Amino acid sequence: MKIAFIVWRFPVLSEAFILNQITGLIERGHDVHIHPVNGLPKNYTGKVHPVVEEYKLLERTYFPPTVPENWYVRFFQGVGLMLKNLHKGSIKTLQLFDYNKYGSEVNNLKTFYRTVSLLQDGSYDIIHCQFGTLAPIALAYRDAGIIKGKLITTFRGIDISKYVQENGINVYNQLFREGEFFLANCEYFGNRAINLGCDPQRLVIHGSGLDCSKFLFKPRYYPVDGKVKIATTGRLVEKKGIEYAIRAVAKIAQSHPNIEYNIIGDGELKNHFEQLITELNIGHIVKLLGWKQQKEIVHILDNSHIFIAPSVTASDGNQDAPVNTLKEAMAMGLPVISTIHGGIPELVQDNISGFLVPERDSDAIAQKLTYLISHPQLWEQMGTSGRARVEEKYDMNKLNDELVTIYQQMLTSPKPKQTPAQNTQELICQS
Repeated sequence: MKIAFIVWRFPVLSEAFILNQITGLIERGHDVHIHPVNGLPKNYTGKVHPVVEEYKLLERTYFPPTVPENWYVRFFQGVGLMLKNLHKGSIKTLQLFDYNKYGSEVNNLKTFYRTVSLLQDGSYDIIHCQFGTLAPIALAYRDAGIIKGKLITTFRGIDISKYVQENGINVYNQLFREGEFFLANCEYFGNRAINLGCDPQRLVIHGSGLDCSKFLFKPRYYPVDGKVKIATTGRLVEKKGIEYAIRAVAKIAQSHPNIEYNIIGDGELKNHFEQLITELNIGHIVKLLGWKQQKEIVHILDNSHIFIAPSVTASDGNQDAPVNTLKEAMAMGLPVISTIHGGIPELVQDNISGFLVPERDSDAIAQKLTYLISHPQLWEQMGTSGRARVEEKYDMNKLNDELVTIYQQMLTSPKPKQTPAQNTQELICQS
């Protein structure tokens, strides 16, 4: 099959779940083209996930021309691109400037730039939008004849939470009418899509897989030197709730002075966290490590004892499914503390692989941390249960096989059949 992956930007370090699908399809002999409608990440430094280089994914990526900041330059250069590509059918882009039919993401000058790569070769068996927010663009381009193929859309979190809150409950009405099929990465978001009007017969819960061979299991025991190492991996943004973990660590610092809390990641709240750590006088305990490559993350987790993923509903409505970083920690045998939030309870079984606490409750996090530190005999069994959960529900190879089956059924029938593993009551989600 010839498959187009429509993404916002590429390559993005935090979107390993998309890379796992791309590489899985390539390994199965399919021709995958990557179309990042906004090009490279704004903060791109050349640092990429290892599989991007291993699979030479940039050679499969069709970047649009850079959009100039100056409006006048953008306009005249965009018109020039349209004229230059008349022989490829660029005149079709003009119909996308119908303000009564298309939204602001379509009827703007970026369209002249975004469609250039699709004009080269826009005919596909499957068009896979990796976020619901991308679907209006793909629908419009398909309507104009710029891209061809059956459209499948995956809802992953921000697109079915924050985006809906900002744009209203009818924002996906056209997509639900015209899109062939839909995936949601957890039951929580799948049910939300259905409540918004998605046909449940055209939606499957399909989590993104993990390559467990890269996250080796190790039983956790109380360290000989008594230094308990705690870890969190995630972007330093409100949704990840890291502030509440920092405050929880501060609450137990006096009673447990021999602990270390390493936070892996970067983001807009870095300065705020630095100030908070200073105010709480825990700079000797809490370390902001910044972004790390996968091998570095694995090394840090391998030498940790407890993992915290304190996700919260952000003020703008943004929510998480069970994030990859949480699954990685569980795969490596770490007992976890997370929150009753979004799709996370579908992954973390309370009192089995770890503990779940209410959102924004640093007292509850502190209580569970104290309990785990005081009961290290629980670590091994919790870690074992977590690893089993990830292997059962998130095996990358199994999930990529299922994705291929969904694609194939889309090409032969309007409604792919759910296999037992795809049933919304049985397949647990990821981010």
